[in-house]
Amino acid sequence: MIKLVASDIDGTLLPEGTDQINPEIYNAIRKLKERGIQFVGASGRQYESMYHVFEPVADDMIFIAENGTNMMQHGKNIAFVPLKEEEAVDVIQFVREQEGCRLILSTQESMYAEGDGQDEFMDWLIHGYHNKVLAMDDVMKKCARTNKISLYHPDGAEKLAEKAKKRFGDRMHVTLAGTAWVDFMAEGTDKGAALAMLQELLGISREETMAFGDNCNDIGMLRQAGESYAVASAHPLLKEAAKYVTAPIEEDGVLKVIRERLL
Repeated sequence: MIKLVASDIDGTLLPEGTDQINPEIYNAIRKLKERGIQFVGASGRQYESMYHVFEPVADDMIFIAENGTNMMQHGKNIAFVPLKEEEAVDVIQFVREQEGCRLILSTQESMYAEGDGQDEFMDWLIHGYHNKVLAMDDVMKKCARTNKISLYHPDGAEKLAEKAKKRFGDRMHVTLAGTAWVDFMAEGTDKGAALAMLQELLGISREETMAFGDNCNDIGMLRQAGESYAVASAHPLLKEAAKYVTAPIEEDGVLKVIRERLL
């Protein structure tokens, strides 16, 4: 019997970088709760961005935010995993060396982007993702308090992810986190590790867990679930890790499985 359902957000439940979720998912989350099944949103997104998407049912679910580095329930922190300051410094220097990249640094309080905050990128972060994000001249000033650093490149993220893994993969977790994002977190940290921690806290087994995803940062989470689904538009590596493939977001693949199998 499934007791926990964890789903990625961007590319799985809604188009990447938007808040355009099918409101029917709210009814499904409420019904899951009535049946004793815990719903978990798991994303590379900031908690504030996830809360905006799920506000009508925020008290009925748990949030695994920023690829497992920040876990929240009822507005309270369950777990927070920071990067070492010296590692954060190295990542920032690496990102600055790459052509055409933008840099985002996350803390528990806010996200920070370098620049004056007056460009389209910042507008997208604030009004597309609904992040709490501040502009500053040098994010190095926040290295002692960061849990995640993100590199954004509109068409070169996959190659940059491989380059970053070769440089940092032996001392931190580097993952492709969408079509244009590469995320850097503490070693051993990902959605799967966060889900394992949550399973232990709730007394729920891997076999009692169902998970959905679309990209490489979901691989750990799907491996931690007995019943795992990749949406049809998922990255090939994620499909290899999944037990099943369901319909794409345009056809509400996640909602379809939840309705047919659990409701």
